[in-house]
Amino acid sequence: MNIPFTDDEVQQLRAQTKGTAQRIHFNNAGTSLPPDVVVDTVIDYLKEEALLGGYETEAKYKDQLENTYDLIAKLLNAHRDEIALVENASTGWGLVFNGIDFKPGDEIITTEMEYITNLIGFINVQQNNGVVLKVVPNDENGNLILSELEAAISPKTKLIAVTHIPSTAGGMIPVVAIGKIARKHNILYLVDACQTAGQAPIDVEEIGCDALSVTGRKYLRAPRGTGFLYVRKAVQDQFKLFFMDGFSTPKVTQADYNLRPDARRFELYEKSRALTLGLGKAVEYALAIGVDRSWQRVQFLANALRHQLTAIDGVTVHDFGAEQCGIVTFSVKEIDSPTVKAKLLEQNINVSVALAKSTLIYMEKNHLVSIVRASVHYYNTEAEIEILCAALQAMIN
Repeated sequence: MNIPFTDDEVQQLRAQTKGTAQRIHFNNAGTSLPPDVVVDTVIDYLKEEALLGGYETEAKYKDQLENTYDLIAKLLNAHRDEIALVENASTGWGLVFNGIDFKPGDEIITTEMEYITNLIGFINVQQNNGVVLKVVPNDENGNLILSELEAAISPKTKLIAVTHIPSTAGGMIPVVAIGKIARKHNILYLVDACQTAGQAPIDVEEIGCDALSVTGRKYLRAPRGTGFLYVRKAVQDQFKLFFMDGFSTPKVTQADYNLRPDARRFELYEKSRALTLGLGKAVEYALAIGVDRSWQRVQFLANALRHQLTAIDGVTVHDFGAEQCGIVTFSVKEIDSPTVKAKLLEQNINVSVALAKSTLIYMEKNHLVSIVRASVHYYNTEAEIEILCAALQAMIN
């Protein structure tokens, strides 16, 4: 049993995050407010670069930079040679997906909750490689129909690709159960965990995935422009590389080259070392708090928010599914979502507008054009939820 956050602990975490004193931030699924230590880590490194030189500062911080891989591996229950640093989850996802040798007639299985970037990738290989896309629906309660997913598998199934936590809904896809099906049928399994890392626990061994992509700026509270990719050691050679340099190919002759024997073959040499350190510090911060504990609090706050929103006449909550996360989506009667967002911003309350295209299949199925997305994190408070709901009530009145 995880120990709940105390009020004093929450206030301490808020004191370590300057942004919480300025506004109420319910846009953690977009970008979380970073802890001050993450901001200071990036700025201090950049200052040293300006004084010592970029390569020289990198050499000075070599051990700390390398430790970022160890921290991420610990977060995912992976090995450091299965981790590559990338700019964001879409980059990581695309490196793996576009590295698959799709042939005409190959099949991809996904769900109605898939993210726009991934859907574009599917459409691209449909049009250019003759790949067939199969979409497994949710039932009337918002739960993925696992029996239909397994029934969709055929000898031509090349890939199962799912987004664990969708961009515009509070439900979750059962990635562990899907992983068991993928392993049973020996099918490549790709998970987009863009919204998961830092919010809910991730164990790649339990999930059974071959690859998993993550963005740093969301629930991990890392700087923008950071992310990472997990690729299981046993399958790394299955993916073609489209970009290579001297870092990804350490041995080169005039006639041939050899790739790195780890996931860092998916990286290029040049990247921001300041952001790498910031990402590492954010992961370290999350691990110190405990992701299991964070997840418990996020669910508590999200459930409290859904309960209070449901009690407001004129507000409709759109979240479905047996397991729900820190993303809470809703609409306000006769007030469009951009207007709701703008009116809340006037009161220093941050939310975002979830557009139909972000989770296109799900949104069209449920006849939703745009909805308001309020996403809570462990540093949010019940008092902030009450302020948000009072502002919505006043807006309706």
